[in-house]
Amino acid sequence: MNALQKDLIRYTAPFAAWIGLQSLLPATAWAYAVRTGVTTAVGMGCLFFGRSGVQSSSSRHVTTCRLLLGALLGLVVCALWILPDCSVWYRTWLCWPLGSLPPAPKSSPYDPAVCGWTLTVLKLVGSAFVIAPVEEVFFRSFLYRWLQNRDFTRVDLGHFDSSAFLWMIFLFMLEHDRPVAAAMAGAAYGLAAIRWGLASAIMAHVVTNLALALHVIYWGEWAFW
Repeated sequence: MNALQKDLIRYTAPFAAWIGLQSLLPATAWAYAVRTGVTTAVGMGCLFFGRSGVQSSSSRHVTTCRLLLGALLGLVVCALWILPDCSVWYRTWLCWPLGSLPPAPKSSPYDPAVCGWTLTVLKLVGSAFVIAPVEEVFFRSFLYRWLQNRDFTRVDLGHFDSSAFLWMIFLFMLEHDRPVAAAMAGAAYGLAAIRWGLASAIMAHVVTNLALALHVIYWGEWAFW
């Protein structure tokens, strides 16, 4: 196995583990906890064993200012994710499945009244601190560069390529049940990664998912989970 193949595994294995377990396990709080634990283990293995191209994917240096900009962007994206849901037309025609408006659930498998606070907190941790960084490494640091050059480690993340950027947004959009909001989020995180570096994009995504999780738990808006 050459260096490029090893890097390919390191960048894709955590996301593959997450998606694979999502398709295999039921939509329960315990299953989500298992996905979180397995994906974390795979990610830590990829990070600490062997050379990691994540640290050298961009010429942008990590600074406090760029992280703060990422955090602010994350709050904006969270607002863009939540506010359109107030429109019945949006939820009917711009969310999957199109043309139907399922009733807002009064509870969820992740409601602490159903699964207990431990599993609810694990859901929050998984969505904010596990899948958010995993998605950023996969979509922004790997996929965006791989679409430009199959030897993706040779591509500076700071280089803008319109075709790769649009494909990255489209594929990120397909992963989520709110495609319009996901497209805006993918564009925002992508621009943050290109302009400020991968760490800023990760910060933005973490803050978005954390703020959304707190909103869901506080207001009982389980449709977002």
